[in-house]
This record gives sequence, C-alpha cells and structure tokens, in this order.
Amino acid sequence: MKKDTISKQLIKELIVKDISKYILGIELEEVEFLDKEFERVESRKADIVVKVKDEYILHIELQSSYDSKMRYRMLRYWLDIKEVTELPIKQYLINLSNINMRNHIEEDRVDFDFQLVNIKELDCNYFLNTDSPDAIVLAILCDFKEKKPIDVSRNILTKLHTLLNDKEFRRYVIMLEEISELRKLKNTIKEAEVGLMSIRWEDLPSYEIGMERGIQDGLEKGMQQGM
Repeated sequence: MKKDTISKQLIKELIVKDISKYILGIELEEVEFLDKEFERVESRKADIVVKVKDEYILHIELQSSYDSKMRYRMLRYWLDIKEVTELPIKQYLINLSNINMRNHIEEDRVDFDFQLVNIKELDCNYFLNTDSPDAIVLAILCDFKEKKPIDVSRNILTKLHTLLNDKEFRRYVIMLEEISELRKLKNTIKEAEVGLMSIRWEDLPSYEIGMERGIQDGLEKGMQQGM
C-alpha cells in the first residue's frame, strides 16, 4: 500500500504560495515560516506568518465565521509581530463567511486598518475554469453561488484527475482536504472522492484510513462471530 510521502510543512508552504498568488495577487518564490518567533500568533491553525526575502512580514488570517471583534484581533497580531521585528507588515484577512467584517479601527487616538478579502467576491468558476491545479484546489474556498458543496467538490476532483498523473493527483487531493477544513468541508470532499468511481481508490489519501477502519471492523466482527 502507498504511504503518504508529502510532509505537512510542504503542504503548508504550497497552500501559502497558492493563496498569496491566486487570491492576494502576491508572487512568493520562497517563504520563511516564523512559528517560533510569533508563537502567540501561530497558536491557531488558520494563521500564517512568514518572512518574505527579508523585505517584509506577510500575515494572512483565514476566518471561517463572522467575528465582530476581528479587527481588534488583527491589531493585536500586528503588535505581537512588530514587537520582534522592524520589517514592514502586510496583513490580510480572508473572510470565509458571508457576512462583511470591518477592517478599520479609528478610536481613542488609534488609526489602524488591514486588507480585507471577502469570500463572496471570489467566484469559484474563475478558479475551476483554469488549467492550474493550484488555482483549482482553491476553488473550495470561494463562493459556490447556487452550486451545492458536493457538486463543486466533485468538479474539483474531476478536473484535477484530468490534469494530473496519479502521484501529482494524490498530492493535490491531500492539499484539497487540508484546505477544505477551513470551511468544514473535509467530509464533503471525502464523500466526493468515494462517489467518483473513475478514480482509483487506492490513489486517494483517504483510502488508507478506510482500509485501516475496515480491517479493524472486520476483526471485531470476526471475534464476535467466533464467540
């Protein structure tokens, strides 16, 4: 059976570069993650803090639900980062909810803002209609319009399978499952994987998990029957 050979660090780096390029319009050749330096900022999974060529700090926050206090949290993050670096800070909030959030504080002699990207401004069809696997994966973060999540998930998997060989397809499905967690759609992705019979199940990262569970269930049932 195949083993997962792609590291979580590589997955994270690919996701950061893809989000920066296709959603924020920033080309990143290489990034340096600053997990230890900004442990407080990096404590939550959605936060991304990287140094870009010793030129600036890029902070990306992906927020899956509406938070009326989000702008204050962004200010706190900015202060945490600024405390340990003199580099300029570029902050982006990618709002994955359908409710607008404010990105500006102007009160008590504080004047602060950051870049805000609303998910409903990103049409998933734009990403699905490209021939770039990196962009296609990001369609899971975009506005589905009238489409059902399961249908979009199937479209993404089908397009990836058409463009990629088995090894590459497996890697991008792992990325897709990782990103889909931001919108709580990982189970939907796995449901779509099972529903696509043209794709070899053993090439999917979820296959190993299913096999392990199936073996365990079989052993338990066998023991019960024997008893």
